[in-house]
Amino acid sequence: MSQSAERHTQATPTTPGALYAPIALLTQWVEKTLNLTMVLALVSMIVLVFTNVVLRYGFNSGISVSVELSRFLFVWVTFLGAVTALLRHEHLSVTTLAERLPRPAQAVLRRLVTLVMLGCCLMLLKGSYEQTLLNWSNLSPISGIPVGVFYLAGLMAGVLMSVILAYRLLMPAAAPPTAPPREGVAS
Repeated sequence: MSQSAERHTQATPTTPGALYAPIALLTQWVEKTLNLTMVLALVSMIVLVFTNVVLRYGFNSGISVSVELSRFLFVWVTFLGAVTALLRHEHLSVTTLAERLPRPAQAVLRRLVTLVMLGCCLMLLKGSYEQTLLNWSNLSPISGIPVGVFYLAGLMAGVLMSVILAYRLLMPAAAPPTAPPREGVAS
């Protein structure tokens, strides 16, 4: 089948897939952006820490701000990684009971678990928002970066994960029953 014929058989405005295609593109863009951000943060952390170690042991000096910046970047990488894992359906799940249930019960249980996860993300969002506001005026002693930036990572993760989970609740067909197979991973 040619590419043009394949495009016409895919999502048309009258098929349910018409809504999923733009959202799938948005999801891919968000995932790529998060991955790029995490890579840049990790590279920055490696350069900061390595340079600081070389300066400290080789020249008896160091970059005083490197410890604080590395800590900030580590917190952000952790929260952005949690969002990426949720996008990819790679979060930890125990499916021993769910796999033994009939398909309709699995679907109900999946939605219930998604609802509980959404509740947890909303609590994360609320708490992180309050902490971000409370600590925004407190500055780190060495770098001068607001301490609220730590909590802003949780706020951003809470928002992104809540959107993902709300979408899965509203569009259950968009959430696969099991994690999609990954390249290089045996199924």
